[in-house]
Amino acid sequence: MFSSRRRVYLDYNATHPLLAEARAALVDSLELYGNPSSVHDEGRRARAAVEAARRDVARLVGASPEDVVFTGSATEAAVTCLTPRWVRDGREIAVEALAVCDADHPATREGGQFPPEAVTRLAVDASGIVDMRALEQWLAGLGGRTGMLALGLANGETGVVQPLDEVRTAFAGRDVILVLDAVQAAGRMPLAIGELGADALVLSGHKIGAAKGVGALVLGRESLRPFRLLPGGGQEHGMRSGTEAVPSIVSFGAAARIAAERASSGGSYFRALRERIVERLRAEECNFTVVGEVAARLDNTLAIVAPGVKAETAQIALDLEGFAVSAGSACASGKVGTNHVLAAMAAGGLAVDPAMGLVRVSLGTDTTEVDADAFSASFAKIVRRAQESMRARRAA
Repeated sequence: MFSSRRRVYLDYNATHPLLAEARAALVDSLELYGNPSSVHDEGRRARAAVEAARRDVARLVGASPEDVVFTGSATEAAVTCLTPRWVRDGREIAVEALAVCDADHPATREGGQFPPEAVTRLAVDASGIVDMRALEQWLAGLGGRTGMLALGLANGETGVVQPLDEVRTAFAGRDVILVLDAVQAAGRMPLAIGELGADALVLSGHKIGAAKGVGALVLGRESLRPFRLLPGGGQEHGMRSGTEAVPSIVSFGAAARIAAERASSGGSYFRALRERIVERLRAEECNFTVVGEVAARLDNTLAIVAPGVKAETAQIALDLEGFAVSAGSACASGKVGTNHVLAAMAAGGLAVDPAMGLVRVSLGTDTTEVDADAFSASFAKIVRRAQESMRARRAA
């Protein structure tokens, strides 16, 4: 039976509910029926709305508006960047080797447009931090060639944030293009593309409360860019052809304005809620592990592994009790197989069974202490029941 209590949404890393401001901007923009590439008044008004949104997205990551390229999704933006063909100072260059993080989202982990033999998956440690020795070994193998490192700034399942200062130091003086997947980091930590040292950032609209169906790649400088993935009419400064989806883009701009404000102000609230859940679970004497607990993490993200508790089973049970959580990233949740993030971390020394998966709780501004306590009580009950059953089977 479904619980009579109200639904509690704890899956903000999968998608953020559409913000009221983004919804209003989207609805208003439906009146802008002109094609943004048309030169008449209707077209110019649509173009003005797109360019205003471009400025807002640029501000979110400290970039120049002309370096923001709207795409249909973050995955499209990532695959556009992950290509062996780039242009530097007007000349095509060949990127001959790609390194990705084995615990990252498939949009980068799978290598994009690179042939499989050119892709190296870098191991991670028990916390999910990229193995610096593996990175240094890959760099040594580059020789004088141009390489690319594609890295998730913050892991969507565990919230673990990569140590960029250490990463940049490792390849200082080498010809390495740095592409950062900032999908989960945007709006949850301050971002400035120049300070990050990235040559390209990947963003998603719906992860920060915009409508689905829009993403962006943001270039670190105008003189370095990937070849376009979609040729055609030459929209988006020739970087992404296809008529711009004005309503989705306008909603992205509205969400970006709010995300920029929240990035520097909401962390302590989320961190307190996250730790409240952990404390309540420990008080219930549950046997569980907080994945990535000793590493720097996004304040809103909590990944839990409990021995004897199958993540998908826990997710279904919680859903029946009124809680929306994830058993991993939304693109992989519900698919049969070992959690690749946990598998990578287990290979790095984390004492977990990757086949059991993890339960991810991701908090948002609507999450309350009452929600956190209710979730803790329900999850503790599920864990105790599963672990008691496991002990009984072993005793039999």
